[in-house]
Amino acid sequence: MSGLKLFRYTAWAAVAALAVVSGVLVYQQTAGNKNSGALIEPLAAIGGPFELVNGNGETVTDKTFAGKPTLIFFGFTFCPDVCPTTLSELQGWMDVLGDDAGKLNYAFVSVDPERDTPDVMRDYVAAFDERITPLTGSREQVDAIIKAYRVYAKKVPLDDGDYTMDHSAAVYLMDADNKFVGTIAYAEEEENALRKLRRLIDNAPASS
Repeated sequence: MSGLKLFRYTAWAAVAALAVVSGVLVYQQTAGNKNSGALIEPLAAIGGPFELVNGNGETVTDKTFAGKPTLIFFGFTFCPDVCPTTLSELQGWMDVLGDDAGKLNYAFVSVDPERDTPDVMRDYVAAFDERITPLTGSREQVDAIIKAYRVYAKKVPLDDGDYTMDHSAAVYLMDADNKFVGTIAYAEEEENALRKLRRLIDNAPASS
């Protein structure tokens, strides 16, 4: 087994372990909140304040998204499969939601800011859906949101001297107060994903 393959297997094992832990937390919160009517009780351990820039170089913070639930996905524009697949699925979910799609925010955050400049992010995301906000920033800004959201992201050198990025593949679901309430897994069944999004919408304040 090559070193790169071994690294990838190890990385995905770490991502899977994180997913299991998140699932246990979600189950525990849901089990203790059966009668509240909320999606789940917010989990304070994931999420928090951040400051990045959008595709036009304008500052975007967590407060920018306040008032509506938000879907956040972390990836990079050189991603060969996971990122374009997830962004295509995201576009499909919005199409199915119809007018209700406007009740949610959508963001794609780069884990590779050295290559993903604001204009690169803008052009890449526009190829999928302009309702998705592209976000990048300095290395320090990106590292801060990666840490806050407990995202796995690792630079992996390639044989030709270039590199790729291994990263968490889930879509993070945040409520209207920017509190973490769950995830949509990579390649999750569309029916399950849409059920989560509709619950997210239904549990949002009427004003959002």
